[in-house]
Amino acid sequence: MITHDPATDPVPASGPVPATGPCPGAALTPTDPLLAALTAPGGAEDDARTAARLHARLVAEAGGAGLLDVAYRTLDTPAGTLLLAATEQGLVTVAYAVQDHAAVLQGLADRISPRVLHAPGRLDAAARQLDEYFAGRRRTFELPLDWRLSKGFRREVLVHLPHIAYGSTESYAQVATAAGSPRAVRAVGTACATNPLPVVVPCHRVVRSDGTHGQYVGGADVKDLLLGMEAAA
Repeated sequence: MITHDPATDPVPASGPVPATGPCPGAALTPTDPLLAALTAPGGAEDDARTAARLHARLVAEAGGAGLLDVAYRTLDTPAGTLLLAATEQGLVTVAYAVQDHAAVLQGLADRISPRVLHAPGRLDAAARQLDEYFAGRRRTFELPLDWRLSKGFRREVLVHLPHIAYGSTESYAQVATAAGSPRAVRAVGTACATNPLPVVVPCHRVVRSDGTHGQYVGGADVKDLLLGMEAAA
């Protein structure tokens, strides 16, 4: 189940959403604190604050019970709105808006766990470091990463990418050699195109042999933006 908070989360979750009302036969008394909070009279602002408090309580209780497998949030950046998601192991996904955030969330539910919840606080460190990167104050990321969405040679390629220095680039052929398979140039392109952690794992620093930038998961314009920003620093 992907839990969606309409009061605070602009990203719609796809798929069926379970009903929020009581189950048939459930006995909720007027003194039940959740029922009281939901039925108390108030304006739109009161309703939004109540929803936010209940959502925060849900996040805390889900985490405490070990029921929060994937936490996510969004972050506005010069490259557009990014979706950030993390497991207990570390940051697992960074996704651009063009990738369809709802579809990315559904993919995480399918591939990792259906227990996906909007929990911005779990991603404060990632959001802060990305803000610093886009402000030109950070050149490397210091975040635990969950590599489970990449396998085999693709993971070998991605693990190499953070070793390409800020402001530098390598060709697809150079990356193939560094990853141990000099002839696997096309496979390097596929690894970059399917990179689940762009920006943090800098596939934008991989370019064509003639020096042209080539394609990018976030779009060619975003790749130009990132490389231009790094070159100007």
